[in-house]
Amino acid sequence: MDRQTLIDTIRAKSSFLCVGLDPDPARMPPHLGTGPEAVLAFNKALIDATSDVAVAYKSNVAFYESMGSYGWAVLEETLAAIPEGCLRIADAKRGDIGNTATRYAKAAFEAWGADAVTVAPYMGRDSVEPFLAFEDKWTILLAATSNPGAEDFEFHGAEGGAPLWRRVLEVSQTYAGSERLMYVVGATRPEWLAEVRAVVPDRFLLVPGVGAQGGTLEAVCAAGWSASLAGGLLVNVGRSLMYASSGQDFAEAARAEAVRLQRAMAVELAAWR
Repeated sequence: MDRQTLIDTIRAKSSFLCVGLDPDPARMPPHLGTGPEAVLAFNKALIDATSDVAVAYKSNVAFYESMGSYGWAVLEETLAAIPEGCLRIADAKRGDIGNTATRYAKAAFEAWGADAVTVAPYMGRDSVEPFLAFEDKWTILLAATSNPGAEDFEFHGAEGGAPLWRRVLEVSQTYAGSERLMYVVGATRPEWLAEVRAVVPDRFLLVPGVGAQGGTLEAVCAAGWSASLAGGLLVNVGRSLMYASSGQDFAEAARAEAVRLQRAMAVELAAWR
């Protein structure tokens, strides 16, 4: 999915909702049973219930590889179940160099069928450009994340200089293929989100943390809006949507939450247009 198609999809659906697909078997509805087959059934039901109001889905790879070899098959089938027109994100947070990075990219883009993959930029250019070499795919760099440990490195600079996340944004713009970069910025830090947007006004931001983590849609839009990109935001919502119900109505409850979010996003799109 290229940039213009993503913008058009956001406008057509009046939505910038990214649904997290991070299935925890301990929280899944008991009637689905157990094992990889139950996880796949859970994911497919969520996709079927929300795909008309979601523009993207993000699958955290750890939740699948923890199931062993069967988990890889569930991940591939989950990504394949996402309909055309929705961005498929593999949340793998890769971070190696050279041929190893290229193999990670081939796994995500070719074996799994993802449209985008998250990458940790700590090792620099040669850990990112192998992903950017895939011209029809997106690379999503971790920038200013919302976890408590982000304070260890991301929000500090050498000798009192600019924070590391700012250098990530600035230097990565010089990479070959940088027009296919997105960035992860946490919703729980709207003041930093505004600073990120000032540095990269024409890049999409993947924003986790709305819902269960305490971030709000209104604050995210106020801080991170990009008019030229129909907002330029992909707001990821996971647990509050996936586990809206633990009963047999889990898919209906997830849809109700997705529709509620989509309606709120439609208001923001109209207000900021």
